[in-house]
Amino acid sequence: MKKYKHLFEPLKLGKTLFKNRIFSSPQDYPGLTSDRFLTEEAAYFYERKALGGFASVCVGDMLIDGEYGRSHPFQMRGNDILGKVNLTRASTAISRHGAVAAIELCHAGQNASLDLMPQNPGFVYGTVDGRREDGVEIREMKDEQIDAMIERYCDAASFARQCGYQMITLHGGHGWQIHQFLSPRDNQRNDKWGGSVENRMRFPLAVIEAVRKRIGKDIPIEFRMSATEYLPDGYDLDEGIAIAKMLDGKVDIIHVSVGHHEIDAASMRTHPTMFLPDGCNTDYAAQIKKHVSTPVGTVGALTDPEMMEELIASGKVDVVNLGRQTLADPDLPIKTRLGRADEINPCLRCFYCFSNSTVDGVFYCATNPEIGREQATMTTPPPIYKKTVLIAGGGIGGMQAALTAAKQGHRVILCEKNDRLGGALLCEEKIPFKSNLDKYLKRQALKVSRSAVDLRLNTQVTPELAESLHPDVIISAMGARPLIPAIKGIDHAKAIGAEEVYYHPEKVGKKAVIMGGGLVGLELAIFLSSLGHEITVVEMAPGTVATPPPVEGTSNRMGGLMELPGGFPLVHGVALGDELTRHPNITICVSTKALEVNDSGLVVEDSKETRTIEADTVIYAIGQKPLQEESLALSDCAPEFYQLGDCVSPKNIYDATSIAHQIACDIGRY
Repeated sequence: MKKYKHLFEPLKLGKTLFKNRIFSSPQDYPGLTSDRFLTEEAAYFYERKALGGFASVCVGDMLIDGEYGRSHPFQMRGNDILGKVNLTRASTAISRHGAVAAIELCHAGQNASLDLMPQNPGFVYGTVDGRREDGVEIREMKDEQIDAMIERYCDAASFARQCGYQMITLHGGHGWQIHQFLSPRDNQRNDKWGGSVENRMRFPLAVIEAVRKRIGKDIPIEFRMSATEYLPDGYDLDEGIAIAKMLDGKVDIIHVSVGHHEIDAASMRTHPTMFLPDGCNTDYAAQIKKHVSTPVGTVGALTDPEMMEELIASGKVDVVNLGRQTLADPDLPIKTRLGRADEINPCLRCFYCFSNSTVDGVFYCATNPEIGREQATMTTPPPIYKKTVLIAGGGIGGMQAALTAAKQGHRVILCEKNDRLGGALLCEEKIPFKSNLDKYLKRQALKVSRSAVDLRLNTQVTPELAESLHPDVIISAMGARPLIPAIKGIDHAKAIGAEEVYYHPEKVGKKAVIMGGGLVGLELAIFLSSLGHEITVVEMAPGTVATPPPVEGTSNRMGGLMELPGGFPLVHGVALGDELTRHPNITICVSTKALEVNDSGLVVEDSKETRTIEADTVIYAIGQKPLQEESLALSDCAPEFYQLGDCVSPKNIYDATSIAHQIACDIGRY
């Protein structure tokens, strides 16, 4: 712990003691009851973070107006006596592990959804009269409505305190109601509530003063703000500093974020993409810290305890707030304290969690199979029978199956045909924006080496080997191999597979064309573009591009989310589109079929013509072929046989880890 003595130094806010400086940022829980209250499973979701050693765990999105303040379906009704039991269960689950239970109060304001209101009035209330980009009318809030809204924040804060919450977080950033008053983009009033930054701060300060009066001085108030809106017509860091200076001494901690939820490009800074460096937003908090005496917290792409320690030891910030990282590894604090930081599961920033919660209403994590199953993980008894488990394949799924089965007490033999664990994704270890994936693979391999798993590298599992080991259970995680397109000239010297390119990017010429506009093709295009190559991506499927509109069969620049097959998470599609705008040497051709590789490049066809895209190198990235025959050859070599991952159907990291974990948990029931 001496290595991280500043990170684990206690902090007192108000009369509340926090055991360390690692806080869990506000996160909502999408899986609510039909009445939009927290469920029993939600209590486990927050408790799991407290169990991992976070000093504070914040329940997100408690609406001060549960009927007219919603912006999306998965938001909790706040300040409702019917939800008191469930809110109290969650706060108790957090606090019994020594963490401070916090709760975030918010209102969508002019970004509220009409479809989610019990009686659709046909308009929303905001700072000024106007119309949203989607055509919804905004009506200006009058003084009496503003006063009533301030009272709602007070009522919600008082109710939260009754439910056992020991810190109140006021959401004053990211485009929520309080932020709308702060923003010169949204707030163009010419009365006492608008105009100068002092006037625009009137509403936030009135809320803070009223909440403080209602709940007293003992309960700390955290104010969450955007240091900059990251919008051309929004405020910048200088004004963010001015805002923080007016908050100084009036709240107990200033939680500094950036960006705006309602604008995709700004949201990609609020929730940093994999294309941004770790800790990319910390300097904003550090700049604000120079101007205030109130403790300051930072948030955004924090995964490394050494970086966190340096931020606090240097005086740049007082607290680190973790969001998605609490899903990737809720045990980060305790692992760090015990000197096992090299086992921390880093967040990949792949947005699987956000994408799945948006589409299906459940938080899942690509690399942590516990997330979304916290209650089962924390309450399921160990297996009745201990068995010998043979795992064929040491990729993502094979490593997870081995680790879970060993933790369950089984005797595990893990065989990998190559000399390293990691599988097909090892080819991406040199990609700068995949550095956390590289860490994840290496740390999974490290955990296998430290476990009781009998690891056998350079060992391919054949039926003969399997039978000689007499396993009770065989888990096949053999993976897949790249598909080679059946087109003329694919054996040309110019043609090469994406996997080979990742291992040897030096083989690619100045101009390259990539067949396949899915996840692999687009990320490879970004990587090669960053090395100075001119890239054309060819995709058979029709696609849509936000800016400019797509023209079938022609080359198009990407300006936003591209709707193409490839299986990448929804929000990562936004991130890809945002990143591709920064690469003018990438061209996208949609509704375009590859016909032939020749001396000039790639011959393609669209609805208008057949033409040749000149290229020095032609790269194919059209998918994977499962090793099903090799896998099924093991099916009669043990009483129990399971398959997982790409050898069944090539999908993604989440499918591999989650299925591997569940199969391993199921072993030993009979």
